[in-house]
Amino acid sequence: MKILVTGGLGFIGSHTVVELQHEGFEVVIIDDLSNASIDVLEGITKITGTKPHFKALDLKVKADVQQFFEAHKDIAGVIHFAASKAVGESVQSPLKYYENNINTLVYVLQELSQLTHKNFIFSSSCTVYGQADELPISENAPVKPAESPYGNTKQIGEEIIRDACKVDQSLNSIALRYFNPIGAHSSAEIGELPIGAPQNLVPYITQTAVGLRDQLSVFGDDYPTKDGTCVRDYIHVVDLAKAHVVALQRLIASKNKSNFEIFNLGTGKGSSVLEVVKSFEKVSGTKLNYKIVARRDGDVTEAYAETTKASNDLGWKTELTLDDAMASAWKWEQKIRNK
Repeated sequence: MKILVTGGLGFIGSHTVVELQHEGFEVVIIDDLSNASIDVLEGITKITGTKPHFKALDLKVKADVQQFFEAHKDIAGVIHFAASKAVGESVQSPLKYYENNINTLVYVLQELSQLTHKNFIFSSSCTVYGQADELPISENAPVKPAESPYGNTKQIGEEIIRDACKVDQSLNSIALRYFNPIGAHSSAEIGELPIGAPQNLVPYITQTAVGLRDQLSVFGDDYPTKDGTCVRDYIHVVDLAKAHVVALQRLIASKNKSNFEIFNLGTGKGSSVLEVVKSFEKVSGTKLNYKIVARRDGDVTEAYAETTKASNDLGWKTELTLDDAMASAWKWEQKIRNK
């Protein structure tokens, strides 16, 4: 079966392509390379022994999207990662985010509606919950007003898909709300490769340890948490990638209970910023230069997933630990710096 992965050279997309190929799917990747490197294609091929089809394409150009789907009418499913994803940048450039994250979603759904097989997996986010009223956060938790244009695009994206599914009962979609993806493939052939200063904790840790950054700033140690630092649910990217494959297989096998489903993807366990730092120091044997600084605007105190629904309905749960993720991230960082 031929599966389209948009944004398939990105961090989560590339790991998902690997897992799809391991399961025997034929993969076609679309990526505009605005936040990814063509070198990732080589990394995927080294891991799986199969080079996925690749098309450099800007999904904001509707005519190009139409042309692509015209040439690939045999696609059996779409996993949609392609989107801008930096919270801070979205606050500075909201219109860029709305164009890139909303228009492209609409164009892909419009073309998908013309296909025989209308199976769609959407890359969503736990940011839709904001600071949840209860922990752990279940799929029934209310969606809070977004803290950023990025978060808002995920909320709007889900609403668009829900509306499309109401009108077209043959369109089957799953929105996967992930918590905090970290780590890299154990081969160190692919991993997280932020362009410019990292927006996420783990690449900032590894870049500090390797000497690329002077110091890691820990934003606040006066939160009402176990050690005063923010708590998040850090999930290994390989576990996350496998969940996308399981979700796709659910739709292909018509095991979904409705034509629009939502699942949280996390470990179900919260780890504080300092616990992540300690895990890194343990697996790397490297002392990290970090400093406690003032709180950062927009950070929620604590967020971790209720994982019962994903476990019971999808038949998926995480297998890799925080230490596994930190060790793989460090191995990847050292490899790319030694290049």
